[in-house]
Amino acid sequence: MNSSLDKILIIDFGSQVTQLIARQIRELGVYCELINYKNFNSKKFSFSDIKGIILSGGPKSTLTKAAPSIDLNIDFKKIPVLGICYGHQLISNFFGGKTNYSKKKEFGSAVLYEKKKSILTKNFFKNKKNIVWMSHSDSVKIKPKNFSIIASTPNSQCAVLEHKSKKIFSTQFHPEVFHTHGGKIIFKNFLFQICKIKKNWTDKFKVQKIIKDIQNVVKNDERVLCALSGGVDSSVLAHILYKAIKKKLICVYVDTGLMRAGETEEIKKLFKKKFSKSFFIIDAKKVFLKKLNNISDPETKRKIIGKTFIEIFEKFKKNNSKIKFLAQGTLYPDLIESKSFSGSPTSVIKSHHNVGGLPKKMKLSLIEPFNEMFKDEVRKIGKQLKVNKFLIDRHPFPGPGLAIRIPGKLDKNKINILQRADQIYIEELKKRSLYDKIWQAFAVLLPVKTVGVMGDARTYDFVCALRAVTSLDGMTADYFRFEHKDLSEISNRIINEVTGINRVVYDVTSKPPGTIEWE
Repeated sequence: MNSSLDKILIIDFGSQVTQLIARQIRELGVYCELINYKNFNSKKFSFSDIKGIILSGGPKSTLTKAAPSIDLNIDFKKIPVLGICYGHQLISNFFGGKTNYSKKKEFGSAVLYEKKKSILTKNFFKNKKNIVWMSHSDSVKIKPKNFSIIASTPNSQCAVLEHKSKKIFSTQFHPEVFHTHGGKIIFKNFLFQICKIKKNWTDKFKVQKIIKDIQNVVKNDERVLCALSGGVDSSVLAHILYKAIKKKLICVYVDTGLMRAGETEEIKKLFKKKFSKSFFIIDAKKVFLKKLNNISDPETKRKIIGKTFIEIFEKFKKNNSKIKFLAQGTLYPDLIESKSFSGSPTSVIKSHHNVGGLPKKMKLSLIEPFNEMFKDEVRKIGKQLKVNKFLIDRHPFPGPGLAIRIPGKLDKNKINILQRADQIYIEELKKRSLYDKIWQAFAVLLPVKTVGVMGDARTYDFVCALRAVTSLDGMTADYFRFEHKDLSEISNRIINEVTGINRVVYDVTSKPPGTIEWE
């Protein structure tokens, strides 16, 4: 731990959105650290720099015998505590409340009603209500003794609890997620009104820390191979690596054949000048398509792609023995969906090619300076480094590329169809000034054919699904509400101009329960 800074301690019980708590706190200018609940013992733990403790959500139920737990006898240190979702129920159970399985689950938006004033919820409610994001099957049915009910929803009577003298607070909803209105106010009140901690964490400090960490790892004449895809994360990574190690950097772009239309030429134009002799393009289209032939399972696809990337990088290393490191723009959402970041019981959602898709044995050591960050944080770092605005503002694009936007088996014809449909979709969004209002948008080619009529003739072609979401960090997302006219005209253009598609549908699923990508 960084002992030089006062901090907030986040105890992780395995929620998919635990790191969002850290992001909210750090955005408010306060340093915080995450630890696995298994590593916390209040009798042995040093509290010298800890000004507040937050208990995260988690995938388990507090009603099970194997439910993760900690010793909550921490009030003697007079350190304020905030429990969220699972942490809310844990606090209630510990202090004598009662949690039961809910007859009606709450997943997604809910209306929260204020019942009593609290320092935690100061300025949070408007007209005594607010929209919050819920994700739970259990609820606190009976509040603990000496706790006050601050707010309720129709399905959660004890949605916000407070023990004023002990400075213990808890919320059933997730204030950390983007879709809780004004969730940052909850953290702001907890940090500055309750914990009385001062701001100590800035963007400038982050950049300096990353550069120093890289310089401490890369020694003497060692070289770093940066996996440069041209997306936001890898582009910012390449720039910060160059600032830290200059000529020790080697950038490699791999054309997998699964890129967006015109992607390779676009990347070549942007980076060849910037990184000059240290920028290389590898044409691996045939290699990837051959290895993915007849593969339909999405997890298998991701693992094949991850392994193939490493094989290509290690083959490249043979011609340069000084390459010791592989740098990747891995973000926290990649880690949390592929495996548990802190060792907590987080459920695996899918293997990202650069995390769960990596082979167990590698000849290169990893450098991943963004693996505790989110895309919005990386964009801010990119702006500080004056990275090309086009790169900073681009929508996210997955490392496995179009392979995970074509459910089922791949072939060159399907890839060509999807490239064109996606190109039209993005063109139309930019033309209509919608691109910058959307966090991520893309087309998906479904493994389904339907009957259509064109020019009085029968067609039997693929269905194209359009996806567009609003988000801040990719951990939670909601579908974008198009004007009917825009969606109709975009659909019409795709059907008229893309041979092989005769039907377009729009995805109106939020995350959760869905993920942003389809595979």
